[in-house]
Amino acid sequence: MAGRSRRGRHGLLLQGAGRGHRDVHRPSHGARSQREGAQTGYGAPVFAFLEAFGVEVFEFMEGWRASSNHDFLQRDIRHGALHGLKAFNDQPLLKQTKTVFDMIAEHQGQVADLKGLKPQDDGWLCLQYQRAKTALEASGIDLAPCMNDTLAGNFMLNAERQIRLVDFEYASNNDRHYELALWFGEMFFSDEMELALIEDYFGHVSAQTIARIKLNKALADIKWSTWAMVQHAVSQLDFDFYKYGSWKHMRARSIINDSQWETWLRQA
Repeated sequence: MAGRSRRGRHGLLLQGAGRGHRDVHRPSHGARSQREGAQTGYGAPVFAFLEAFGVEVFEFMEGWRASSNHDFLQRDIRHGALHGLKAFNDQPLLKQTKTVFDMIAEHQGQVADLKGLKPQDDGWLCLQYQRAKTALEASGIDLAPCMNDTLAGNFMLNAERQIRLVDFEYASNNDRHYELALWFGEMFFSDEMELALIEDYFGHVSAQTIARIKLNKALADIKWSTWAMVQHAVSQLDFDFYKYGSWKHMRARSIINDSQWETWLRQA
């Protein structure tokens, strides 16, 4: 979670905005999205939102813990998390629409304003990003409510191996293929695992679906690498955002340099 959490009396948890780094999101929107998540049965109930203080009050999840990437090596946990994500994705659209294209454009503008660092091949990366954007937009964006932040720690797990989703502050209407691509990338799933998850989510596997997820994987890494360069310029946290961003750039390149990249652009 990006914010600070504190447990109060009567089994409630208070979460407020964190300090030391820059993020562009609305706390009130995150609280609404958290309520949407709770309605699926996969989220913690929100009891109140103190808008003047940017503080959410929701149920303390006694008996639950944050999951780890290692947990997702187990099939039942992996697919249980998928069902939780799909339940949120299948909710009515949220008030805010913010696609990965909007996010990347926002971060690119921030890097320019801050005179932040860019990789030497930034022009080439931007060209490939535009090609992927054109291919994805040509066949239409499948807008759905998306968490847009699928770190392992945002999936809570209990002793019965049930899943709950937390931390919806980045939630917006986005392409559901991006949601899956971001999650797959964060979890480092094998190709076989991804194919099984795609079939479970959509009911079938198609070349177009695979292509759209592959392109969105590259976009997810470009998004978060550009975000990291913003944080490198402004953050007061003791964290090497430059190294994190450089690693994300490297992974984006590995996807774009894949021999199937041109095929994915055509099939998307």
